[in-house]
Amino acid sequence: MSVTDTTGPTGAVDVVLVDDHHLFRTGVKASLDSGVRVVGEADDVESAVRVVHELQPPVVLLDVHLPGGDGGGGAEVIRRCTDLQATTRFLALSVSDAAEDVVAVIRAGARGYVTKAIDGPDLSDAVRRVAGNDAVFSPRLAGFVLDAFGAAAGDVATGDDELDRLSAREREVMRLIARGYTYREVATELFISVKTVETHVSAVLRKLQLSSRHELTRWAAARRLL
Repeated sequence: MSVTDTTGPTGAVDVVLVDDHHLFRTGVKASLDSGVRVVGEADDVESAVRVVHELQPPVVLLDVHLPGGDGGGGAEVIRRCTDLQATTRFLALSVSDAAEDVVAVIRAGARGYVTKAIDGPDLSDAVRRVAGNDAVFSPRLAGFVLDAFGAAAGDVATGDDELDRLSAREREVMRLIARGYTYREVATELFISVKTVETHVSAVLRKLQLSSRHELTRWAAARRLL
């Protein structure tokens, strides 16, 4: 476990990194861009709970499988930090893409789940999005969450009029973003630039009167568009 000052540079997101492998933590720190600053580290459940409570960072990056505690791993850390839910958000970072692992940490309160195959720029972007209260998932993992939780109560289809507001390209972008793809992954999938993706996402949110990617995922799930 290690702790440093939490006063980061302007615009940077402070993060606590939790993983029981020192070499992996070192690699993550080296891959993050200057907009993300690791201010604390932990390698088991008990030290993670202690450091997160001490630093209360905007984001905690944590593995789902951790030693210590009652054996609940990352999900246990999140549950034991529920008193910080107003200020601290959790993003799971794991080698596992098993449905049970994804669902367990989301049920506990995580805002997203990405696999360790993610690269540094995309991980940095994911941290910023979670800090902004967005939900973030590696491609295809979002389906596990939607299958487990279903559409939220009250989210019912209202016909095709809302979907008709979107162009064909905006619908393509909307579906990929709602599934958890990053802007870069959408751009690669559709052979367009990242800037074009950003423009389409802004248009989609405006036309559907939504404020975030998280709301977009719920909107799409309610209409079985994923």
